[in-house]
Amino acid sequence: MTAALRDYHARMGRVLDHIDRHLGDDLDLDGVSAVAAFSKYHFQRQFTATFGLSVARYVQLSRMKRASYRLAYRDGQSVTDIAMDAGYDAPDAFARAFRQRFGQSPSAFRKAPDWETWLAAFGPLETARSKRMQRIFAPADVAIRDVPATPVAILEHRGDPAGLGATIQRFIAWRKAAGLHPRTSPTFNVWRSERRPATPDDYRVDLCAGTDRPIESYGEPIKAGEIPGGRCAVLRVVGHTDNLEPAALYLYRDWLPASGEEARDFPIYCQRLAFFPEVPEHEAVAELFLPLK
Repeated sequence: MTAALRDYHARMGRVLDHIDRHLGDDLDLDGVSAVAAFSKYHFQRQFTATFGLSVARYVQLSRMKRASYRLAYRDGQSVTDIAMDAGYDAPDAFARAFRQRFGQSPSAFRKAPDWETWLAAFGPLETARSKRMQRIFAPADVAIRDVPATPVAILEHRGDPAGLGATIQRFIAWRKAAGLHPRTSPTFNVWRSERRPATPDDYRVDLCAGTDRPIESYGEPIKAGEIPGGRCAVLRVVGHTDNLEPAALYLYRDWLPASGEEARDFPIYCQRLAFFPEVPEHEAVAELFLPLK
């Protein structure tokens, strides 16, 4: 890749990060084009050619994604406040746009999200983000650590990945009832299948909250378990941590064969350190752990 092309990617990347950071602000074309230091007369076409979406459409979808996360996973904000944060002057305008996008009112989505429709609605946004220059990992990004064993409470998700959002909702509600806030109780995901298995029903992931307290179920099939201690290869990922598959593939396909290490008999897992929508998506942080012998 030429220096000029790297610079172009970096400038467009700054635009996406700026949009993520300022979703609650007035993101006019003049200001956004200035972030990339491109002429506003050409920037709109450049952005659309690069990402397949106009700036306005990209901003709208990003705001809707944040709003939908807050509706589904954060019950402390009113629908009116969420509508204002999404750039709408009135809740009814937000409700119309939300219903058009997801086939549900904001209140209905908050109670029982239709996750399949939700996933389809954000396909163009995820496609646009995938066109950003791919993350490139290097051996220097991987650290080998001795990690302590961590007792955890586990809620298992078994079945179609499209239903994972509903399991996450239940997990968040359970940990609130149990008083296990993410600031004091670490959050882990343990993957026990491929991200896209040949049969969707074979998808398996454990949602875990670190705790050494006796487990109270509060109506959920929660069980006690442990993240084992020992040596691990650790890869830190910053930004857009919805899809950690590229980082996992790097550890398995590139780093492990070249390292001379051998994987231990425990699945790859991650610890979530900074969460969207508490932080902008490009500031979300996760660490992947590959257990080693």
